[in-house]
Amino acid sequence: MKQQTNLSLLRQRRAGVLLHISSLPSTHYVGDLGAEAYRFVDFLHDIGASVWQTLPINMPHADNSPYQCLSAFAGNPDFISLEELHAQGLLLRKADTGGLITSKTQILENAYEAFKIRVEKQEQQAFAEFCKKQSHWLDDFALFLALRNKFNQSGWHEWPESYKNRDAKTLKQARKELAKEIAVIKFTQFVFFTQWLKLKAYAASKNVYLFGDIPIFVAYDSADVWAQPHLFKLDADKNMAVVAGVPPDYFSATGQRWGNPHYNWDAMEKDGFAWWVSRMATQNELFDIVRIDHFRGLEAAWEIPASEDTAINGQWVLAPGDKLLAAIKRALPNICLVAEDLGIITEEVDVLRNKYKLPGMKILQFAFSGADDNPYLPQNIEKNSVVYTGTHDNDTTLGWHINLDEHQRGHFHRHLLIAHSEQHQPNLPLDLINMALASVAKLAIIPMQDILALDSSHRMNTPGTTSGNWHWRFNWQQLSAEQKKTITKAISRTKRK
Repeated sequence: MKQQTNLSLLRQRRAGVLLHISSLPSTHYVGDLGAEAYRFVDFLHDIGASVWQTLPINMPHADNSPYQCLSAFAGNPDFISLEELHAQGLLLRKADTGGLITSKTQILENAYEAFKIRVEKQEQQAFAEFCKKQSHWLDDFALFLALRNKFNQSGWHEWPESYKNRDAKTLKQARKELAKEIAVIKFTQFVFFTQWLKLKAYAASKNVYLFGDIPIFVAYDSADVWAQPHLFKLDADKNMAVVAGVPPDYFSATGQRWGNPHYNWDAMEKDGFAWWVSRMATQNELFDIVRIDHFRGLEAAWEIPASEDTAINGQWVLAPGDKLLAAIKRALPNICLVAEDLGIITEEVDVLRNKYKLPGMKILQFAFSGADDNPYLPQNIEKNSVVYTGTHDNDTTLGWHINLDEHQRGHFHRHLLIAHSEQHQPNLPLDLINMALASVAKLAIIPMQDILALDSSHRMNTPGTTSGNWHWRFNWQQLSAEQKKTITKAISRTKRK
């Protein structure tokens, strides 16, 4: 089938589900791109939803946060389906794919050795072409990861000076010494991209579109910062003088100190924002829709002195978002972008978003403060929006309702009575799901936890905390026939697809 251009995707009312790849059912450490991912696409098709939103799919650090990754380009090897590698004849024993897996490194190394001697010449050529096409990031990333392994997973800023500062002779020798490790890392990325694009094609055949997410910033300990330090605000010793975050808000009284380096926008502008354009081109290949996390940082970003323990004592520093978005649109005219515009949003941020006609986000869990002008109330939501009951940063809707204070609960229940024009007994999370789907927003996204009516113990992430996050997985036994029937009817009734 011929897939429509990305820009046209949000010209009609759609419904989707938010579920990260890691949250898919799995017998392994995390969910992956195997049979359960295809089953989830089928589920979306069955209920009439046409969008699958995930979190960033890049390779995380040890804490597994998809918002702090080792590369802005490289995919997460944990998402590789070992069963699919076995089906290709690249794993010697089916037992290699069973049981709890804490690391796939050795298994993928074995698969690479099998790949070299077993596959057809055409597949070998596909790998060579992948390495050539992605060389602008893959060469540095593969060397970076091999060196990180060599130095016991320490950050690049802790490496010996010649490695830290990318001495040409040192790196040439490292590429020679670590040739095998580098080849395995490149092969791993080839497998990831191949499996991902195969899933994307299957989803498209079912009229399901993939909705991705990119963190606005990258991690300090990343291939991107190591390879191109001039693109970031670092001092003479390549340390961060300022770090990224957000000031105090409804998520945290002390703000959020993310710790990412800030961009050196002057340096980026000199080459036409080439790094950003390449990054977005990769995401545009992997996804049909891309959300820019913390969009307001493209207009102005909160800079916190690196010496500060919290985000309180920072300042807003302007960013060239207009020039950046213009460069991205020139290179990728059909890219479909969504702006995460939550938090402290100024008129300037709205002007920037509206200039490029980017949908913003509306979170119903934020709607019931009691103010009639609350922009998240259903009657105040704009058509060019993506509406959510809650996101990965929110409690589940069931947990949210349980924890509402008396004022908010009263306001929410009064709104339900108005909406139903009759006595209505609150039914959560279905009431909020129906509100989202019935809104004028062009896209409504429901977290899988809300479809399953799960409580706070199934929350994906709590902002401002460093433990207990990113681990949630569901299983199909949690989905009842009645729940599936209910969400199917709700999507159909609100004329979404």
